[in-house]
This record gives sequence, structure tokens and C-alpha cells, in this order.
Amino acid sequence: MKRYDVIVVGGGPVGSYVAHRLVGMSYRVAVAEQRESLGEPVCCAGIISQECVSAFALDDDIIWRRANSATLVSPSGKRLRLWREETQACIIDRTGLNLALVGRAQDSGVEYLLGSPVKDIEVQSDRVVVRATRRGNELNLEARVVVITTGFGSGLTQRAGLGRIGDFIAGAQAEVEVSGVDEIEVYFGQEVAPGFFAWLVPTVPNRALIGLLSRRQPKVYLHKLMAFLKAEGKIVSGGVEPINRGISLRPRAKTCAARLLVVGDAAGQVKPTTGGGIYYGLLCADIAAHHLRRALESGDLSARSLAGYEREWRRKLGWELKVGYWARKFCERLSDAKVDRTFDIMKSRGVTEAFLEAKDLTFDWHGEVILRLIGRKVLSKIGLTRLPSRLRRSD
Repeated sequence: MKRYDVIVVGGGPVGSYVAHRLVGMSYRVAVAEQRESLGEPVCCAGIISQECVSAFALDDDIIWRRANSATLVSPSGKRLRLWREETQACIIDRTGLNLALVGRAQDSGVEYLLGSPVKDIEVQSDRVVVRATRRGNELNLEARVVVITTGFGSGLTQRAGLGRIGDFIAGAQAEVEVSGVDEIEVYFGQEVAPGFFAWLVPTVPNRALIGLLSRRQPKVYLHKLMAFLKAEGKIVSGGVEPINRGISLRPRAKTCAARLLVVGDAAGQVKPTTGGGIYYGLLCADIAAHHLRRALESGDLSARSLAGYEREWRRKLGWELKVGYWARKFCERLSDAKVDRTFDIMKSRGVTEAFLEAKDLTFDWHGEVILRLIGRKVLSKIGLTRLPSRLRRSD
């Protein structure tokens, strides 16, 4: 039976990053990944901030283009263009990100066990036994601690006693050939993506990713949107069949137990406003690596010892996630008429210009944007007067 200090279950960006960090601390680490290849397409728009690129030293090679503008399209077709001089986001090769972080981890000494779906995790008093299969054979592994970074939908976390994701949605996305699409476009409307939004994101010349979020039938809505944009001449060809995945809207109530941590999408560390999880997941991977190092050095891998990880990531992201989820639920109830009304208010009151001139409002942190919309009485016109007291900052 192979023995490691840490086994990471899941070879996505978060899993590869936390494994790389731990190997850099001189621990023996393996990543168990159910897929045979980590170069498969991913259902993700691949939009991250320059802040994320800089914080985690991501290579320019994976950046398809940098964006400083986007156009929002209301249900009735009204358009609101957001623009700043400086870069606001990077559109990345999402599969390339996977492979880049895998390569970084392997170069540092992480062992990858591809095609090895994990069936069970048994926490014992002095070790964790991970039971997987590989090429039809049983594969049993031992570690001092396990980190689950499987993304959405794995049953491992629930079987480990960490409960369910509190709320979730589905996303669908396809790559298409386009004509004349040079900036990100975001579409709203009950006939487009009920309660949520759709996107058209240019990647390389004449190619784009089209996708949407929905609580039901995301592929059905996506095919309708693709047909509409094809009739408009934006999409030249339908491209490949859409892929889909689940997306957490609320974090798990517990993300750690004795000899066990959950990080990234599997923990629900995802922006509820957009469904984006790359940056928050990597931030929490850093926090996890820091606390694992302390626990491994002390030899205390109890739930109490590892609870520092949960306290720290909630201090960093908890308020953002709570306010974002509340805003998501509020927006989900808006009719098309109220969404159109919001567009009118943003234009007539100069709110858009004021927000774009505010340098402290950033791509990744949405809580302050929501507070300012309330402060400028934008949301009161569509039914909201103030932020619930339970969501106000306590610091």
C-alpha cells in the first residue's frame, strides 16, 4: 500500500495548486484524479481578474486576451456598455490553466494518479485510507491527511459527514464560430436564462464561448440562445455540443473534519453572483496549505486543529459569499420589466459612470458594489430599500 503525507482527491486547478504548495514544504503528495486526461474541455467561461493572474503567477501563455469592456443586454434589447482604460479581466484558456498548474505541480514533485476514481475515504485514528480503482484494479492508498478538491457533485464529502451543498444551479457552455464579436456580452431575460444570465466570450480570433446559468434545462435555453444569435449573424456555426456542470451557490456548513479538508468548488467557495470559482478556490487552497503545514508539523490532525482553516477562509470570504447569495436570490425574483427598469436607472442617473470611476471597486469583490447600488437608491426602484441587518459588516 502506497503511503503519502497528503492525498489530494481531484486534479483541477485548486487540487494541483494545493498539492504544489505542500510539496514545496517537503511533504510527499499524490493527486488522485478520476479522468484519464486533464486536457479535456471544461464548462467554464474562463474569465479571471488580473489580480488573480498576478497573485498566483499564472503564465501569459494561457491568456487568450485581456478585456477592459463588456456589454450588458437587457431582456428588451437595451444595451449598457461598461468600459475602463485599464484591464479588468483576463480571458484564459481554461484547459490550459489545468495543464499549466499540473505541470507546475509535477515539476515540483507531485505524483499524479490519473484514471483513478476514489470510491471511499476511511478516516482512522492515525491515518486515512483512500480506496480507488485504476485500470480495473483496486488501488489502496494511505495518507496522514486528505484534501478533497473534486469540484461540484462528488459524494465523497457527504459520505465523510460534511453534509450537502446548500443550494446550486446548472451551467451549460459551447464553443462557437463567431463574426464581429470583440468584447464580452452578457444577456439577461426569463427567455434567455431565467433568473440568471448568459454570456458570449470571445477567445481566439473568430471563436467564442457561449454559455448560461439556470436552475432548469440549461442546454435547452442555450440552444435557443445560439439559434437567436445565429439569426442575428453573431454566430456563424453552432460549434460543438454543449457541456454542462453543477455550480454551488452556498458553501458547505463544514469544510473540515479530522484528517480531512474540502477546498474549492467542492466546498462551495464560489462567487454566487457569477458562479466563478477559480480565484476564491485558489485563495482557499493557499489558506489550506498554510494550516496543513502547521498541523502536519505538530502531528495534530484533529478536527479542532484543522478548524483554523475554516475560520480563516470564512473571515476572508464569508461576508462576500453571504451578500452575494442574498443578491443572487433577489435578482432571481426580478421580472424582465424590472431588469429593463434597472438599465434605465443606471443610464439616467449616471450610476454607470460613477461606478467605473471608482477605482476601489474590483472584478472579484462584489459586496461593496451591492452596497453602493443600495446607497445610490438604484435597487429601491425595483423593490429593495436596504441590506438586511444580518448581512451588514460587523468589523
